[in-house]
Amino acid sequence: MSNKRKKTEADSAAVDNEEVERDDAAISRALRGSLLGIAVIVAIGCGVAYWMSRPRSTPPVRKSELATVEIREAPKINPPTVRFTDITDDAGISFVHNNGANGDKLLPETMGGGCAFFDFDDDGDQDLLLVSSADWPWDNASDRRQTSSLYRNDDGKFIDVTEGSGLDVELYGMGAAVGDFDNDGLVDVFMSAVGQNRLFRNAGDGKFVDVTDVSGVAGSDDSWSTSAGWFDYDNDGDIDLFVCNYVGWSREYDQGQGFQLVGGGRAYGRPQNFEGTFSNLYRNDGDGAFTDVSEQSGIQIRNDATSVPRSKSLGLTFCDFDNNGALDVVVSNDTVQNVLLSNDGKNHFHDVGTLTGIAFDATGNARGAMGIDVASFRDRRSIAVAIGNFSNEMTALYVSKAGQMQFYDEAVTTGLGPSTRSVLTFGLFYFDYDLDGRSDLFCANGHLEDDINRVQPSQHYEQPPQLFWNAGPQSATEFVQANESQVGADLFRPMVGRGASYADIDNDGDLDVLITTAGQKPRLLRNDQSLDHHWLRIKLVGDGVKCSRDAIGAWVDVDLGDAAVSQQVMPTRSYLSQVELPLTFGLGKRESVKGVTVRWPDGETQELGELAVDQLHAVRRSPASPQ
Repeated sequence: MSNKRKKTEADSAAVDNEEVERDDAAISRALRGSLLGIAVIVAIGCGVAYWMSRPRSTPPVRKSELATVEIREAPKINPPTVRFTDITDDAGISFVHNNGANGDKLLPETMGGGCAFFDFDDDGDQDLLLVSSADWPWDNASDRRQTSSLYRNDDGKFIDVTEGSGLDVELYGMGAAVGDFDNDGLVDVFMSAVGQNRLFRNAGDGKFVDVTDVSGVAGSDDSWSTSAGWFDYDNDGDIDLFVCNYVGWSREYDQGQGFQLVGGGRAYGRPQNFEGTFSNLYRNDGDGAFTDVSEQSGIQIRNDATSVPRSKSLGLTFCDFDNNGALDVVVSNDTVQNVLLSNDGKNHFHDVGTLTGIAFDATGNARGAMGIDVASFRDRRSIAVAIGNFSNEMTALYVSKAGQMQFYDEAVTTGLGPSTRSVLTFGLFYFDYDLDGRSDLFCANGHLEDDINRVQPSQHYEQPPQLFWNAGPQSATEFVQANESQVGADLFRPMVGRGASYADIDNDGDLDVLITTAGQKPRLLRNDQSLDHHWLRIKLVGDGVKCSRDAIGAWVDVDLGDAAVSQQVMPTRSYLSQVELPLTFGLGKRESVKGVTVRWPDGETQELGELAVDQLHAVRRSPASPQ
């Protein structure tokens, strides 16, 4: 190779090396620039992050004027002062209920104690029947009372006329239903019992004849009947008989369950441990005999899943809720859903309790339901069904618009519920104790176990009754519980309350109260109200053809001018009990009424016009003027 060529290749290599060096230098400079740029960006990012997260200085505190706070207090509502005085001993009532208790703790011992106010001698004042149970036949006889007691009212004093009356028969009685089933003008007596029931026809002169066998209303030997009532379900002019039955019970089954209190000791059984039963409906055939139409009439309610009898019935009343001219039946059941038997007017019933909202509480649970009553409510715009329930379950207040059958429990919103949760309520009823024209509510309370306080400190065997004053729909709290300073201490003395009833025993226009017990004395409380309120009392008498003599199911509307009040002739209410037939309307300070209208059970209406106040009017089903 020539020297010239070698020199040329050497120069070319030197050029390549120089270019590589220049490229490396450029790359190095670019890399340093990139790193510097990245460093700058990071520094800027850190600075921004620090700026955003730096501690902020606390702004200066500025004082501002506070707005004036107004404390809103619920208006205080005070029931009127109306004294109730215990006159049990002074009135001559020495009755003591015998529940047969002898240490075995059999369930029926906790449930008895019915009563009835009725004018058995037709002299214009209200007499009294107190239903007793008896010693159990397998126990040795005791010195306790073995029969019920009949007291004749003699100007507010009660004379024991039981002996020789025909009602002095031994039976394990529960409740009573009084009504003139033969339309002869004398009120007859039905007694429910553990075992066969009894029907006594009033023969006059203070005598009653046992017509159980010929009437066909005894029921079965192993039945346990509770509340019962007379009503004309088929609108044929005579009254028929509805009998509630509680649970399938026998001594052997009860004792075999081994019920125990917490901490030891025999306990009274729970109704959940006993099977349900069917109630009975007896149609009055008009000749002294009755036909059992329970199955064909549709009143026998079965469990949808098992087809066994579902009801455990304790409380009973009647009302034409849908205004179709036929009395419906509402029954309170213990630990299973309540029943509303809708009467289609064609001698058939269908249970709509669940559909109408009266079967359960607001959460869909059945309660331990006992006593029941229904009343016109809120100036006749509504119908309210009250049901007493077990302890820790509020008394229910199912309200429906008049003429409709859709109920809503308004116990909480009216103030009734919270005050009744801690007690165990048996008998309850509506009555206007202060004669102001609104229906108040009375509750008889008492537990089942005499030593319940040992296992439940919040519960007591003897419990005070309760009285709720109706303050009116415009009030924030519609039902206000009266206290001792307003009605006296006698009403609130604790007792083992069961049945409850009312009547004007001294014909002074206000309503007196009777509370019965299980195994104790009853309590008769005289209403000593002195508010100068006026009143109107009306006794309806049917013709015995189109309407029964007792006019059960009739409504009386009183036009007060600025308000209207209505009441139904319905002695069957509360628990095992009956109230008087005459209706008492409180008028408050009003000295007159604009008019009175009677709506008889057969659909006829009778306008009575203005009636004199502060007196009783007997009204017969005819165009004639009241007597």
